[in-house]
Parts: sequence; C-alpha cells; structure tokens
Amino acid sequence: MHLLPLSLFLSFIFGQLFKWSQRRGCRAPIVLPTNYLVLGSILALYYILQDRLLLTYPIIKVGALTGLAFIFSMLIMTRALEIANVATVLTAFRLSILVPIAASVFIWGEAVTPIQISGIVLCGIALVLMTRGKNIGDTLSGPRNLALVLLVFLSQGVSHCGLRWVHYAGLDDQRQLVLMVTAFTAGGLGALAVSALRLRPRPKDLRMGAGIGLFNMMALLIVLTVLSQVPGTIYFPLQGCTLVILDNLLAHFYWKETLSPLAAVGAGLGALSMLLVL
Repeated sequence: MHLLPLSLFLSFIFGQLFKWSQRRGCRAPIVLPTNYLVLGSILALYYILQDRLLLTYPIIKVGALTGLAFIFSMLIMTRALEIANVATVLTAFRLSILVPIAASVFIWGEAVTPIQISGIVLCGIALVLMTRGKNIGDTLSGPRNLALVLLVFLSQGVSHCGLRWVHYAGLDDQRQLVLMVTAFTAGGLGALAVSALRLRPRPKDLRMGAGIGLFNMMALLIVLTVLSQVPGTIYFPLQGCTLVILDNLLAHFYWKETLSPLAAVGAGLGALSMLLVL
C-alpha cells in the first residue's frame, strides 16, 4: 500500500513526458513504439544475463494480449484527437477507468462498499467536469465520430484490464516477464504502424522514446506491484482522479493553460471522491 502514491505519481509523470516530447517537436507515433521496444529490450537483456528467460504460455498470452490492447488504444487515441472533438475524446479516455472497475467487480469478484460506489460515481462526474473544462470545441456529431469515441473508451479500458489481469492470472511473481512480452508486442506492432505510415525516425524521436522507455519500465513495474496488493476498485478510481487533478494543476501553473471554473469544481469533487473510495 505504501507504493500506491508513488505509482500514481509516476503514472502522472509518464503522461507529462509525452506532452513534453510533443512540445519539443517529437513525433508520438515514433516515440511510443520506441519507448516499448527499449523497455522490452532492457528486461530481456536482464533475464538473458541472469539465465532466467523462461516464457510460459500464460505469460505469453497475458503479455501479448495486453500489449495488443496498449498499442491499439494509443493508436486509436492519437487518431481520435486528430478528427474528433478533443474534449469529448479526453472525457472518454479518462472515463475508461470504469471498465476495469466493472471487471474487478463482475469478473474477478472484488468486494465494493456503498461508500466506495458513491466515490466511484462521484469520480466519474469529476472526470467529466475536469475534462469538459478544457479545450471545448464543437459538439461531436455523426455516428462514425460517436463510434470512434466509444472505441477510445473501450480500448483504453481494456488496457487497464490487462494490467489487472496479471494478478488474477497468478503471474504476480512473473510480472516482469509479462511486462517484457507486453512491451515487445506493443513496440513491434507500433513499429509496423510507423512503417505503414512511411514515417522516418529522427534521432531526437528515438532519444526521447528511449528515455521515456527507461522511465516507463520503472513506472509499470511499480504499478503492477501495487495491483498485486490493492483491489482494482480502489486503484483505478484513485488513478483516474489523481491524474486529472494533477494534469489540470500542471496545465494551469506550468503549461500556462486556462483552468476553467468548471474544471476547478471537478478537481474538488475528484479529491472528495478519492477520500470516499479509500
């Protein structure tokens, strides 16, 4: 439990690193798979040097499916931000934490109290307010755009479920190997996407991706450790609200983006929802 605050903070920094890379002119479709390939390579080298690289079917299954969900959700997210209303897409992205919460309760049978349920509901309201408080544009219209936003919600939610699945697959002790397979799957598929788009990697894209990959390895290992100890009905609401609160604060005070009154109200509700969930 003592690692919970650290895991939330590292997840927040990971997202900010991608924002920083974009501000420096790096291309996300290249940075993203580079990050995963570096992460996977470091873990593979470690296990090879230790002569402990043993991949079982459960490790490959959970890792490959989670990696597929990772890269698919990020590619969908990138595309959605290009062609759909940004505020709506970000709302769907943040509300995707409801998917692993539901899975934790209905698939894995985790207990949830009425107070926690009220906190989860309040968390959802807070996420909508905080996300709606930024980048408001034209309302989303058309069944295709609606389907795209729903795809963002479901794909990101499934990614969260993949991380939670590690614990319920009995792979807590092999989580580093699962992460290695996840990273190689996501990185390999991402590299294929870059090739299909005919994007040429630049040195600064590769350097940024490598640096983020080193950080991401530490962050994901700590997240997986926390998920082996903390119920998903607690972790995911806390993660969702914490990240958006910190995102809003940093956007306002560091990136100099306007924090609307609606977003400020959402941040207050988010803080209250975290207390209820705990």
